[in-house]
Amino acid sequence: MKNYLYHPAADRGQADFGWLKSAHSFSFGHWYNPEKTRFGLLRVLNDDQVAPAQGFGTHPHDNMEIVSIPLLGDLEHRDSMGNQTIIRRHDVQIMSAGTGVQHSEYNYSKTDPVHFLQIWVFPKNRDITPRYDQLSFLPEERHNRFQTIVSPEGEGVHINQDAWFSLGRFEAGQMATYAIQKAGNGVYAFVLDGTVRIDGHELQRRDALGISGGNTLDLSFSTDSEVLLLEVPMD
Repeated sequence: MKNYLYHPAADRGQADFGWLKSAHSFSFGHWYNPEKTRFGLLRVLNDDQVAPAQGFGTHPHDNMEIVSIPLLGDLEHRDSMGNQTIIRRHDVQIMSAGTGVQHSEYNYSKTDPVHFLQIWVFPKNRDITPRYDQLSFLPEERHNRFQTIVSPEGEGVHINQDAWFSLGRFEAGQMATYAIQKAGNGVYAFVLDGTVRIDGHELQRRDALGISGGNTLDLSFSTDSEVLLLEVPMD
């Protein structure tokens, strides 16, 4: 039997620090909702907008899988492992914090904002040696189908967890089926744009639906749409 958890966009936590505007799907920072602390092992999904030449100064992490997905603009990353990179649209970056790492993230542009998703997942193995991965993906490979961007092995950037992230862009009138990669996993579906129906539940831009207890998802698209599926262990 499937279970569904609906998170409308308007119910997300909001933060506005001037240089940073963020919407939190789960409790984060000064915003706490006891009913929204995580979905399975998915701990954070932040929808961040950073002003030109601004960003997050050097700060520590440990034992967390941290994924960044730019939606608009370029993000500059530096860390204590010696990585200094620019993460651009259609790139996906992951940092396995493991035993501990320090990093900073800044808007690379002096004139335009950067908009990106910051996602945290609890790791499968704790206290591993920190590692970094970044790949660029062809957007045409997610046209009317799902493209795997994160996985524990094979496609996409490597994550220290039995988790799979998939992006898809679909034209109005299209339908799709997503098969769960590992028995017992759930999927947190986050609509980036458009109108998506998942197992009969209609979602609009930035709405989310957590689905657990099934083997497949049936999706249909009444407008041109983009959706991110985050498949994670439930415990």
